[in-house]
This record gives sequence, structure tokens and C-alpha cells, in this order.
Amino acid sequence: MTKHLPNLKLTSDILPERVLVCGDPGRAKIIAELMDNPVQIAQNREYHSYSGSWNGKQVAVVSHGVGAPGAAVCFEELIMGGVQSMIRVGTAGSYQKEVKPGSLVVSTAAVSCDGLTKQIVPPGFPAVADRKVIEALANAAALRENDIPVNEGITLTLDAFYSGVLEFPHQLYKKAGVVAVDMENSALFVIASLKGVQAGSILAIDGYADAELREEYNPHNELVSYAVDAGIKIALDAITQL
Repeated sequence: MTKHLPNLKLTSDILPERVLVCGDPGRAKIIAELMDNPVQIAQNREYHSYSGSWNGKQVAVVSHGVGAPGAAVCFEELIMGGVQSMIRVGTAGSYQKEVKPGSLVVSTAAVSCDGLTKQIVPPGFPAVADRKVIEALANAAALRENDIPVNEGITLTLDAFYSGVLEFPHQLYKKAGVVAVDMENSALFVIASLKGVQAGSILAIDGYADAELREEYNPHNELVSYAVDAGIKIALDAITQL
């Protein structure tokens, strides 16, 4: 039975089981153009959807905008539409000196400092990436042999991008060994766990979130663009292994 996905303005009959998700609609278009026979299948608000093929398998790409609540709508409706595997291709700020801008991070789990997950699961519910997706991303990265460092570790998901009168918890989680901070991973991992689908994330580091390391934030440079491009291709290779 065909399902209608109201916010994505998609129907389940044209949606593959493998999907890459990303925040930026422009990046979704770039990913689609790398695939064979790409076609835009829907567009509504921040949700721009494309399908195509990679390594002979059908893959969709859907943008989810910035932040966990809007992204969660995207993830939920994709799963309603029959998606079984999702990989987020995003960006993040580094907490660790050795995880430099222009490198990649495969997130193994996320600290849930967002508001969305607190409204759908009890405190303490883990936000973990799927083991098979982590392995697929690691394998794909190794096979491509890029000259870009690929790190694995725990990331943190935070709602706020700019600070107010309260301090961000960056120093606390830096000491705890958290690798980087983004705005959507915990929502993806929790929703995927609840619904029994595979999910993972690969992030290009676009700067330092930690104030002790931070310089002027400028994610639009050649180093970061190169990492984003490498992360996209690794994610495409990985999703077709699942």
C-alpha cells in the first residue's frame, strides 16, 4: 500500500530503501548529481529529495535542514515510507586538537543535549549508531584511501548554534573525550533505534567548537569542501554495502 509522506511531499512507492540525508538542500543536489540517472522526486520547505543509483543500487538523497526537530520530521517520514538504511552526511565542530578542520568523523554514538529526544524517550536512553553502518563507513573510507584523516568516536548533539547567557557544555564534553558537536545526530540515532532501522553518520569537520582552539569560523574554504566531498563518496559507497 502506497503511503503519502505529507511534509516530504513524497510517496513510498518512489522511495528506495537506502537514503543519504544532509542538512543543506544545495548539498543534496550536489550528491544527486554524482549519482547515475538522478532525478528530483520532491521539494517542500527544507526537504529536497532526489533519487538515482550508485554502484548499481537505488539510493535517495533528502535534505533535512538545520536542527533536530525539523530533521526528526524527515527521518520519521522516511522510515514511514519504507527506508531501511540512512546515513547522514553532515558537518561538525571539533572538540579535540588532533581532530582538525578538513578531517572526517564517523560518529559511533551521540550525547543527547538536544530537546527533541527528551520528548520522545526517557532520560538515559542511548543514542547509538548502527554497528553495521559504522563498519560500512570505515570499510568504504579505507578502500578509497583518501589523504583525509577519518576518526571514529562519540559526538554531541546540541540545539543552539550561537550562545546566549548560558555557557555551552563544550569544556565538559571535551574532557570526556567527545570528538565533535553537531545538531542532528542524536535525533537520527534515537529514531532509528526506536523504529528498528540502520543509521549512521559521517561528518566533515568545519572548525573548532572549543573556544581554546577556535579561530574565526569560516566553513566555506577549500579544505572543508574537500572533506565534504570525500565524506559524500564514502557515504555513497557505504550505503550500497548495506
